[in-house]
Amino acid sequence: MSARVFVGLSGGVDSSLACALLVEQGYDVTAIYMRNWSRDLPGFRCPWANDLADAERVAVTVGCDLLVWDFEKEYKSTVVDYLVDSYRRGWTPNPDVMCNQTVKFGAFAERAFAQGADLIATGHYARTRQLASGATELLRAKDEHKDQTYFLWRVPGETFKRVLFPVGDFANKKEVRAACAARGLGVEGKPDSDGICFVGPVGIRTFLLDSLKQRAGDIVEWETGRVLGRHDGAFLFTVGQRRGLDLGGGPARYVVDVDTKANIVYVTSDPQSPALWTDRLQLADAHWLSRKVPAAGRYLVRSRHTGKLREALVKPDGTSSVEVIFPQATRRVACGQSAVIYDGEVCLGGGIVCGPEPVH
Repeated sequence: MSARVFVGLSGGVDSSLACALLVEQGYDVTAIYMRNWSRDLPGFRCPWANDLADAERVAVTVGCDLLVWDFEKEYKSTVVDYLVDSYRRGWTPNPDVMCNQTVKFGAFAERAFAQGADLIATGHYARTRQLASGATELLRAKDEHKDQTYFLWRVPGETFKRVLFPVGDFANKKEVRAACAARGLGVEGKPDSDGICFVGPVGIRTFLLDSLKQRAGDIVEWETGRVLGRHDGAFLFTVGQRRGLDLGGGPARYVVDVDTKANIVYVTSDPQSPALWTDRLQLADAHWLSRKVPAAGRYLVRSRHTGKLREALVKPDGTSSVEVIFPQATRRVACGQSAVIYDGEVCLGGGIVCGPEPVH
């Protein structure tokens, strides 16, 4: 009897090909459309119904059943509220990290296994490797640019024993689109779903102003304390941001600090300002996929989704904190972002950036 696989089918390019490949490989496939968010925002109609229609067409094309499961309550409480609370405190979160932990590999996985699935699958760019010990390692995808293990580090490691990533071995997105076209799936021309899915083209600014109270404050020059302009809420800004400051003419300026309590945004016109650079990261809420805290040593670290892998000295403290020390200064990372740690191609885990704060 074929293994029963429940695959998350969003109607996008990657999940559609994942579904088709699993059917071709002889699995007993049931496709699940996860309705995580259906609320319209000012100026933006949520496309969930169109995505569902695409998912339905793909399921008919490949010959598998499609079910719609509603996870809006879980998504709102663990992803959307998390995002809003993070911005409220001046942090810049990774909502996809939380979505993978609590919804796609949380609520969805639990429900799928409870209903008889042997395995679950998604269209994530990632790979797994089974070890002789019975453990499963999470590996970066063949396509380094599309690799999504950066967003998977908080998923319980044991979950990956029962997960398939059918597109993780593709060399690039061009090959994935070509494979969709070759199978007549009709989604190969859909754009990549980059950014925050429920925000859409209105942008994070509009979403936050719809969720948090607008509160005008000062934009202050970091070096001198001189007031340069005004803003609609410090929570709208993030470290390193250059666009959207609306300061008129003059040199480009960069956000170096966000103080949501005082409602002040600090900026500099010096791209080499010490406030924009650091040789270390402080991580909190660390999670290790193997449940074993790795020994201090040199590992590869990625602090942005498409950022470079950088070698660094990683020093876990044995609890939930980690210090990351780079051999050379690198651009500061906003608090709330993820830093993910690798041993070669193996994802070990990561943590939430909580410092250091810039020194005035």
